[in-house]
Amino acid sequence: MLAILCPGQGSQKPGFLTPWLELDGVSERLSTLGHAAGLDLIHYGTEADEETIKDTAVAQPLIVAAGIVVGELLVERIGERPLLWAGHSVGEVTAAALSGVMSPEDAMRFIKVRGNGMAEASAAEPSGMAAVLGGKEEEVRSAIEEAGLTAANSNGPGQIVAAGSSEKIQSLVDNPPAKTRVVPLKVAGAFHTSHMRPAVGPLQEIAHELHAHEPVTTLLSNRDGKPVTSGAAALQSLVDQVTRPVRWDLCMQTMVDEGVSSMVELAPAGTLVGLAKRGMKGVPATALNSPDELDDVVAE
Repeated sequence: MLAILCPGQGSQKPGFLTPWLELDGVSERLSTLGHAAGLDLIHYGTEADEETIKDTAVAQPLIVAAGIVVGELLVERIGERPLLWAGHSVGEVTAAALSGVMSPEDAMRFIKVRGNGMAEASAAEPSGMAAVLGGKEEEVRSAIEEAGLTAANSNGPGQIVAAGSSEKIQSLVDNPPAKTRVVPLKVAGAFHTSHMRPAVGPLQEIAHELHAHEPVTTLLSNRDGKPVTSGAAALQSLVDQVTRPVRWDLCMQTMVDEGVSSMVELAPAGTLVGLAKRGMKGVPATALNSPDELDDVVAE
């Protein structure tokens, strides 16, 4: 079974969409998705600088649209083959669209509201995130809780991301748990915590307007790493996800249990392949960042 992985916020890089525009139909597809999100995605993916695309309201639609376009190109080429979809944080929206839970255009309408809502919530008060690298999991989780923070992302062996107020994040950086290194992340706020609660209401409203469908292939949830039970449950989970921790470690464990034999991370790729090398040792993983690599993935 092939697992197709969809990356989260922070994976975007200036100009990362440029090589994909050389393929027929990509420009038109990005324009259509951009229209649904109210953004010039071609500009942001080819010409905008790092600071501009770091904005949550831009980064999230850009990452989801890129994943949809590259995912569609990949599925076109691989034909009939057992697939499993999994996305990290905002990447779960990409995975939901590609697995059939909602149309790509609905995914872009959803992610526009998500990105804007999380950007506004982030601006309301100083907050952030930091990766805690190393240490014993139980001790790390205990230290994060004692610091008044949330274990917002569990990314596999040796990496848990803490989130909360900027002041408490800095305190954790200055006083790391035993045998760990705490690295502040360049994000706008404390994603997947109660700090994002203001974004939930508008997301719930747009979710009620969208049509959810049953996934046509296996789709894993960030909630518990298990396959989603229905399209409606998947859509509601995406709403809840903005204030709920991401359990990517459990997603990787499910992939192992399901017998995933290889993985491909859609552009902008690299982060999830890196996590898989530690959490899914021995399973081949490819970062798909240019059209030239499509044929290599299909041939595997």
